[in-house]
Amino acid sequence: MSPQSPNTKSLVEVRELTKTFNGLTAVDHISFDIYEGEILGLLGPNGAGKTTTIHMLLDIVSPSSGNVLFGGKNLRHHREEILRQINFASSHIAMPFSLTVEENLEIFGRLYEVPHRKTRIEQVLEELEMTSLRSKLARTLSSGQMTRLSLAKAFLTQPRLLLLDEPTASLDPDIADKTRTLVREYQRRFACTILYTSHNMKEMEHMSDRIIFLNRGKIVATGTAQEITAKFGQRDLEDVFLTVARNG
Repeated sequence: MSPQSPNTKSLVEVRELTKTFNGLTAVDHISFDIYEGEILGLLGPNGAGKTTTIHMLLDIVSPSSGNVLFGGKNLRHHREEILRQINFASSHIAMPFSLTVEENLEIFGRLYEVPHRKTRIEQVLEELEMTSLRSKLARTLSSGQMTRLSLAKAFLTQPRLLLLDEPTASLDPDIADKTRTLVREYQRRFACTILYTSHNMKEMEHMSDRIIFLNRGKIVATGTAQEITAKFGQRDLEDVFLTVARNG
């Protein structure tokens, strides 16, 4: 997919978003848009504010100030309506271990009131090549299989906005490549909008239409991977990352 035009309609508008914990500012007055149908990369060193930003977009963490608009509606005032259109997956969050793959999806399908739930679960299991895993307990899954289960939970609701926090972390190169392909295929098929984080710079270059680079809670660069690389006068995103992480 080619980078989105600045004139593309915004699905999410983040305005002056700030979060302070015990006097420490984790996210510092950041503003950005997520355009409909794009994959927006959220990049930055550990402690840059990426996870806190995602948690505020999910309304898990309340901002100290600022606003998040989804489809022009304020998240604070239309929380339930908006969160039904958003889903989240992360390789760092385990699904309930005592449930099977199918039971996990059944529970989340009920929570989100997914229409035609049984049919949709079957579709997702097939799309992610998990039909043979349906009766396996989550605790018996490999890391790659657990990642697919997390994605299956996220895909189940056919969200307008999908937040993916390091979905390929700890995966071997083969499974990581398959995971990226699944995400891209899903995004193309359903015109889903995605916010994507990773510490794999090649992955960010490959997956992202645009990138927002955070450091110490502030946005230090926005643009395509090529534009950000050129701005910092570096060879690639990895060199940019090292420059920012080491020199601020």
